[in-house]
Amino acid sequence: MSMTIAVIPARGGSKRLPKKNIKMLAGKPLIKWTIDAALEYGEFDMVIVSTDSQEIADIAALAGATIPFLRPAELATDTATTNDVITNIVDWVENHHGKVDRVALLQPTSPLRDASDIRNALSLYDERSALSVISVCELEHPLQYCNKLSDDLSMNGFLPEIMNKRSQELETYFRLNGAIYIFDRRFVGSLEKIYSEGSFAYIMKKENSVDIDDAFDFVMAETLIDLKKNII
Repeated sequence: MSMTIAVIPARGGSKRLPKKNIKMLAGKPLIKWTIDAALEYGEFDMVIVSTDSQEIADIAALAGATIPFLRPAELATDTATTNDVITNIVDWVENHHGKVDRVALLQPTSPLRDASDIRNALSLYDERSALSVISVCELEHPLQYCNKLSDDLSMNGFLPEIMNKRSQELETYFRLNGAIYIFDRRFVGSLEKIYSEGSFAYIMKKENSVDIDDAFDFVMAETLIDLKKNII
């Protein structure tokens, strides 16, 4: 039997926001938002958390995720890559449970990505016979309003081509939002190749696309959760 697994990577260390992955967000640890969404989706063969922290492992297990082991020392450093973590987990699954067909990488720092986003992204994967599907959202501000600055901070020529255009007239650009990466087993160990032929974008709402990196992002997520509660 070939499996579709969800992998949630969660290191214990976080320099900008200490203990970020288990910081309480609207009444529950940050990582639990992603575990809950993956379990609510209901069709993953396994929902696995990869962590080097016993504290995170305990919270994740209580939330219903599988924690096969704590990461080995070489995968618990700042230099350990997502490639390494995914390979480590897939190797374990295939040694103990059977062949992996596809992987959904779900970052715990995207708590507003919900079960419907996961479901829609996987439906797109199937509909397009995709090799990978990656979530994106529309840029908050037009890319054409961006440029580099010289050391003297001169704005000379900063917006030469679009000075007289309204934002509505500009092309729409999208950015990776870090919430969902779904990919075929063949990319395990070479995730840098997922942006290629057979790769498609799943467009998420901006309000579901908060990626928590620092305290400001955390407050933004809390605010959006409160707003959604009040609207409902």
